[in-house]
Amino acid sequence: QVQLIESGGGLVQAGGSLRLSCAASGRTFSKYVMGWFRQAPGKEREFVGAASWNGGNTYYADSVKGRFAISRDNAKNTVALQMNSLKPEDTAVYYCALSWRYSYIVSKNYEYDYWGQGTQVTVSS
Repeated sequence: QVQLIESGGGLVQAGGSLRLSCAASGRTFSKYVMGWFRQAPGKEREFVGAASWNGGNTYYADSVKGRFAISRDNAKNTVALQMNSLKPEDTAVYYCALSWRYSYIVSKNYEYDYWGQGTQVTVSS
């Protein structure tokens, strides 16, 4: 079993930055793809970005490309999402997720096997 716990959410003004962190336990974290998703009120959960097992490869949704960055520390079993130049439309609950079935980056909800409980990010205009 895997447990993922996010932290770092909060309220920030537009143009500001936040750093989310996700701590994993229960499996050999370093072997798996880690992703970030978000869900705004009334909307479906959407892909934000993901990192390969060693962080060497990353992939982002167009809406966050150039503003968000994922990094991971396999020694500490953590993955982070650095969010810069935040916009009100970035307001959502953010989730980290782990995919153990794929050795390459994937971006669909159903391709991930474990999810954190989510952390709220609110960007005010």
